[in-house]
Amino acid sequence: MGIPVLIMGESGSGKTTGLRNFGANDITFLNVSSKLLPFKGKFTINKRGATYVDIANALNGKYTNTYVIDDANYLMCFESFDKAKETGYGKFTDMAKNFYDMLKYIINNTPDDTIVYLLAHTEQSEVTGKIKMKTIGKMLDSQLTVEGLFDIVLLATADNGKFRFITHSDGTNTAKSPMGMFENNDIDNDLKMVDDTIREYWSLPPRRGYVAKKTSTVAPKSKTV
Repeated sequence: MGIPVLIMGESGSGKTTGLRNFGANDITFLNVSSKLLPFKGKFTINKRGATYVDIANALNGKYTNTYVIDDANYLMCFESFDKAKETGYGKFTDMAKNFYDMLKYIINNTPDDTIVYLLAHTEQSEVTGKIKMKTIGKMLDSQLTVEGLFDIVLLATADNGKFRFITHSDGTNTAKSPMGMFENNDIDNDLKMVDDTIREYWSLPPRRGYVAKKTSTVAPKSKTV
């Protein structure tokens, strides 16, 4: 059973910047919006313009045991634009179900040592007034609390160039994490540290990076005439 982790925050709040301390082969980076990284460096596995199919293929490929789906909201947003000319509420049901199915697949069909980070934008709930993950349409909000499918929800914040993750709600947002996992309610926006902490807390195997298959360097034997 895999572990989805939600990292939510406004644009520019340091969500993607939180990846800066991972090594090039540490993670499988699924880049939905195809944007460039906000820091120097690169990831060996970097799928730009990632779709639900690409995400499923990457998870099945088991290249690493740490995945990042950046700008996860855009999976719904891009699908919404693709279906803009369709009438009826059926398309909203499809969009909600596709996102829900992805989360359930992560939880039910990936290995126990797999952690999948979903980086997503926020909005203020019209019902509760709390800061929450941004969605498309009302079905996900009215019939499903998306954050309810996550054991860990961190809120990225930026204040005068200081980027932090909030680990527990103060009543104004949906941030949460297990008791005692993080020492403070306000931590550095370092997702490598977060990943190490989660693995230690739940006694998960260490992070497994991508290792390219070695090609043979042995010269072929010459044929005798």
